[in-house]
Order: sequence, then structure tokens, then C-alpha cells
Amino acid sequence: QVQLLESGGGLVQPGGSLRLSCAASGSIFRLSDMGWFRQAPGKSRELVAAVTSGGSTNYADSVKGRFTISRDNAKNTVDLQMNSLKPEDTAVYYCYLQAGVSRSWGQGTQVTVSS
Repeated sequence: QVQLLESGGGLVQPGGSLRLSCAASGSIFRLSDMGWFRQAPGKSRELVAAVTSGGSTNYADSVKGRFTISRDNAKNTVDLQMNSLKPEDTAVYYCYLQAGVSRSWGQGTQVTVSS
């Protein structure tokens, strides 16, 4: 019904940048809230950033000023620009799409920040 394809993860050094992208299919993208969670081993899942169908955004305190979430309704994509990356940002990042009461998840993409 809904498929989310994530890309852009990888290994970067502290202070580096990555841009994650999530492409949605099988849904009415414009009417959906979307965002990113992350989960590191031994830690709870954390909401990193979200953008509503109305365009409002919110961020975890730990990433404010460093990460920017954006959406392109014409392309059915949501991106997460990650700058000034820290080792604490290392996690599997999961894209989600909220359509009404249903939430769909991507498979996750690994982000590793290490020197």
C-alpha cells in the first residue's frame, strides 16, 4: 500500500554532513505528515524531525540548528539535511509517513559518525 525508500546513509567523520532522502509511493503524499526517527543500540527510539502536511516542522533538541527537514510534494520526497554530525548521531534512521491513523515505516538506513 505504502512504500518508503530511504537513501543517503553512510559513514562520515565528526563534523561532516549527510543528506537522507525518503521517497514515498502508494499514498497521498501531500496529505501526510512525515519525518524521521532514529534508534541506536541500547537506546530508545527518538523522534528526530517531522514535517506536517501543513508544512510546520519540529526537531529534537539534540539536533536543532544542525538538521533541516524539508518536503517536496511534487516529488513525494522528504529529506533530512544533517550538518555538523556528532558521534552521538550514530543510529539507524527510519523514515515514517502518517496517513490518517496509519503509519508506514521505511526499512531504515544506517548513519555512522566516527573518526
